[in-house]
Amino acid sequence: MTRTVDLSELARRLDAARRERREVPPLTNELPELPLSDAYAIQEEGLRLRQADGERVVGLKMGLTSEAKRRQMNLDSPVYGVLTDRMRVAAGGVIALGKSIHPKIEPEIAFRTTRELRGKVTRDEVLDACASVFVAMEILDSRYRDFKYFSLPDVVADNSSSSLFVLGEVEHPPRAMDLTKLEMKMSVNGAVAQSARSDAISGDPVVSVIQLCELLAQRGQVLPAGSIVLAGAATVAHMLQPGDRVRLDVEGLGSVEVSAA
Repeated sequence: MTRTVDLSELARRLDAARRERREVPPLTNELPELPLSDAYAIQEEGLRLRQADGERVVGLKMGLTSEAKRRQMNLDSPVYGVLTDRMRVAAGGVIALGKSIHPKIEPEIAFRTTRELRGKVTRDEVLDACASVFVAMEILDSRYRDFKYFSLPDVVADNSSSSLFVLGEVEHPPRAMDLTKLEMKMSVNGAVAQSARSDAISGDPVVSVIQLCELLAQRGQVLPAGSIVLAGAATVAHMLQPGDRVRLDVEGLGSVEVSAA
């Protein structure tokens, strides 16, 4: 007998965990065969709950784009999640850790689109559609217990562990530099905690946008004009502690800082 799965109920469960700042077991503990398509449907239902609460979609993020990150999370392919206006922390701002479960921060490169992108797109099409590229950091905060060793469907259903993000204030033309060879250094309290070159992100951060468009097309969706796109982490994530001051410097793109309290 086939079990009927209530995807809306699973979305409400994860949304309540997010709002109440509490851990829950991975969904695949009870649904070991949860397909990735259902996981994205749960993600989409979770987004509808947030929109009903007044949140506005401002972009998307790619996850698991670096080999280091995939090894850290014991997962093997890129995924995407959605960014809303309430998730943004101002550059130089403060992350209130009391509103999180187990927050981690990671170094990223971000794009801003001015044209819609859909389906299979080329690198040139992505560059033409993006008005700017800039430095960014994402703060992850999985709602799952221990934040490790769960399945790809679990990650996707939980909006790919999205929590907050911070963007650099200086934006650059995407063709102004070789985006595959930028040195990235994330410092915590003045000491370099993580470093990598930008080609650690999918071999090329632009490729992350190409992959995102393909993933969206599988869901019958497009990347809208005016979207912020976080291309994915270049390194493993750093667990935030009260008092941490985190700064990301990216060669040619500048820097951005945020503090934790």
